[in-house]
Amino acid sequence: MPIIKSAKKRVRVASKAATRNSKTKRSLRASLKLFAKTPSTKSHSSVASNIDKSLKKGVIHKNKAARLKRQAAARAKAAGVKPGKAVKTAAKPAAKPAAAKKPAAKKAPAKKPAAKKTTAKK
Repeated sequence: MPIIKSAKKRVRVASKAATRNSKTKRSLRASLKLFAKTPSTKSHSSVASNIDKSLKKGVIHKNKAARLKRQAAARAKAAGVKPGKAVKTAAKPAAKPAAAKKPAAKKAPAKKPAAKKTTAKK
């Protein structure tokens, strides 16, 4: 056990980081396994999100992240799943016909406020 105050703090910080990293790795592995078992657009977006999060937190290397995303996209394509984000498309209201717009009136440039005059001392 360290005696120095800064060394004690490093032990605390390192244990918190190790816990955070293990949670991130665990969620990444779980999403990869779920996607391998049942490929879908939702699970593919979950995999991509978890890969990006673990890359951002420094848990995995950028080349490994790129490789995992490429492999996931290839699996999705082989399974017939459209890779990408799962976005719900809502029915859009019918667009109104474009009315003839009048050109915007030019505004006069704003006047600068007059500078205050200082009073002369007597």
